[in-house]
Amino acid sequence: MDRDLVDAALRLALLEGERALETGDVPVGAVVLGGDGAVLGTGRNEREATGDPTAHAEVLALRAAARVRGEWRLSGCTLVVTLEPCTMCAGATVLSRVDRLVYGARDEKAGAAGSVWDAVRDPRQNHRPEVLPPDLVGADVAAECSGLLSRFFARRRIL
Repeated sequence: MDRDLVDAALRLALLEGERALETGDVPVGAVVLGGDGAVLGTGRNEREATGDPTAHAEVLALRAAARVRGEWRLSGCTLVVTLEPCTMCAGATVLSRVDRLVYGARDEKAGAAGSVWDAVRDPRQNHRPEVLPPDLVGADVAAECSGLLSRFFARRRIL
């Protein structure tokens, strides 16, 4: 996948993450790209805003892309997210049949795409997307993803 396209998609996901701050949600954003690189769906964490425990950025972006495509199978698509998916979102990634998962920051506490678990590439899964972790994306945009989350949690500790 083209590095410039990945970086541009991560920057768009970062903007979505920043929008989550408006409602007090953890600033995670996600984008689904079609096979041609077109944006099919975006999402940001909305758990606080909606009271919905499943309103994670990845799930909302996948739902939006499925609406655009008119089907749940997102073959040929790439999910780009600012933070490594949790187990729920890793499962949604697998079940949506996206071809690729790109994330900008590792989640050493709850990451399920290689950090704590690897639900995405588990050989027992019937579908295993390619995973591009932060060390395979642009260093500057990966640092922005980590920085946004670090600043958010540092402010929460102060309050």
